[in-house]
Amino acid sequence: MDVIELLPRLHLLRFAVGQAYLWRDDEELTLIDAGTPGSGRTIADAITSLGRAPKDVRRIVLTHFHEDHAGGAGEFAALSGAEVLAHRLDAPFVRGERPGPPPRFEDWELPIHAEVSRHLPEGEPVPPRDVTPVSDGDVLGFGGGARVFHVPGHTDGSIALFVPDEGVLFTGDTVAASPVDGAVMPGVFNLDRGQLLSSVRRLASLDADVACFGHGDPVVGHAAAALRTAADSHPAVG
Repeated sequence: MDVIELLPRLHLLRFAVGQAYLWRDDEELTLIDAGTPGSGRTIADAITSLGRAPKDVRRIVLTHFHEDHAGGAGEFAALSGAEVLAHRLDAPFVRGERPGPPPRFEDWELPIHAEVSRHLPEGEPVPPRDVTPVSDGDVLGFGGGARVFHVPGHTDGSIALFVPDEGVLFTGDTVAASPVDGAVMPGVFNLDRGQLLSSVRRLASLDADVACFGHGDPVVGHAAAALRTAADSHPAVG
């Protein structure tokens, strides 16, 4: 796993598939997403390499239930004692109470998904012992008050997080950066693409300077302009 400093308070944790983010508020840390199953110990080792302890992580905020984002949450929560948070619509799937609905793939997405699946680790995730539900408009205790935005489309309970004091936006898989040319684009493998495009437009209306995606390189500087371009290039219908 690669550990990359994006800002003095923010590190990117890059896995073979997907990525997570570590936010620092003085003595406490917040983890946004938690990687694939089996990532708990890897995340703990990364935090130790930064001179901190896993127990410094007070909360794990999951942008959605997919295994490349929530798969390591239970394992790392057990190591750190961190609270796990997810939108109320995705929380049952994170808890392992039932399987979440599969994406509705477009034809051009199928070979991409097959290639991604080759790199996913085997094994089932360890569900967190508890998941705290969050909803649109909630303000969380990091970054001076990070706001929850419900952005359905990728999953019914997908969320983004916006830290207005720093202009940092965590989009989850609602938005991505192309692995080919780095262009900002709507996310793929969605439950409802039309709904996703409306969510992209909502995020593009925010005054974000930094955009952190679930897949692809973050945009550090003038992120709002890149998000608006993505929204304008893929207009929502209806």
